[in-house]
Amino acid sequence: MMKDNKPRFSIASKIIYGVLVVLILLMFWPASRAVLQQGLMKIGLFKPKVENASTPIDEHSSELADANEGVTLTDVDGKSIRTADLKGKVVFINFWATWCGPCVAEMPSIQKLISQIGQQDDIVFMLVEVEGDMDVAQEFLKKQKLDLPVFVPQSEIPTTWMSGAIPATVVLDKHGQRVFTHKGMADYSDPEFVDYLKKLASK
Repeated sequence: MMKDNKPRFSIASKIIYGVLVVLILLMFWPASRAVLQQGLMKIGLFKPKVENASTPIDEHSSELADANEGVTLTDVDGKSIRTADLKGKVVFINFWATWCGPCVAEMPSIQKLISQIGQQDDIVFMLVEVEGDMDVAQEFLKKQKLDLPVFVPQSEIPTTWMSGAIPATVVLDKHGQRVFTHKGMADYSDPEFVDYLKKLASK
């Protein structure tokens, strides 16, 4: 009786092989990284921690925050918008770049968030492409089949909003005070976060 000389792989070997394949894909196919990250978000990871969000202590503290924080942005029509001029609205600001994998991974969740919020005049969404190239940003979003309100910075971004790493997201309340800050990727379509924005807008 002839022996079967075919190589046999243990379960451990198959797992190691699978991990290596995934790592190679992540290294040489950046799009796969975003797909993986989006998959991790769908199973409940990377939720934005709204329990760490703050609320204004009093009117004086809000005025101090306004004096030190703020940015001027340019929209797709070339119009300048100062965040300080958006008082009376809740402002969601996300800082991103076309080359940033985690930024790209969280974008569908932001689009879903905007859809879930619906047409509300007192909530503003601003996705700020930090490299400052509006044409490149628009073309990139078009390729990704995303319809998002893109802006580019016209002034320096406060380090309390973005300290060098992206993605970074802040939320300003109706007094113009920063009440939420998140560094890194997050699933902003999470029901708890959607609720959080709606409650801020209702105040």
